[in-house]
Amino acid sequence: WRERVQAKDFWKRAYPVIILTAVVAISVTALTYTDRFTRGEIEAQMEAETEAMLSEMFPEMSRYEFANDIYTIYSDGERLGYAFIATGKGYGGNIDILVGLENKDIIKDITIISNEETPGLGTRITEPSFTNQFKGLDIGKVALREEGGGVDAITGSTISSAAVIDAVRKAAQEKVSLIEEGQEG
Repeated sequence: WRERVQAKDFWKRAYPVIILTAVVAISVTALTYTDRFTRGEIEAQMEAETEAMLSEMFPEMSRYEFANDIYTIYSDGERLGYAFIATGKGYGGNIDILVGLENKDIIKDITIISNEETPGLGTRITEPSFTNQFKGLDIGKVALREEGGGVDAITGSTISSAAVIDAVRKAAQEKVSLIEEGQEG
């Protein structure tokens, strides 16, 4: 009789653990299969979005190559420029920026891909009045105008503005070094 009570007591305690284990196993399996089925589609969509942004920045683009986190842009075999993603830390979080270079010294354009800045203030970094300041700017002049650079901060959004400026400058310097190493090697 005592053994029966112990066995019954064991199953009372084990039952929730067994059910929870089964639920977790089923959930993990479902998530794994969902990831396998959707990963290719998500990557294809991201690739299409990237190509659209590059085409907008480089309208003459016929193709691009991607290596070392740098897009090399071509038009009928002739190199048009380079592009890469720069990430800065703004007031609200990360700011992702697509930066296009005409050559190793001059910025062609920038596009704010995503940001978590304060709506109405920090998000003004996406406006052409701010981003157009980078067009044709020498990489060495990517700084606030008050620091000797060529970019004016947005009033009320100094942190966001500075985050974009710093991210563009630092990433451009890093990528240009990689481009130069690749051309030498």
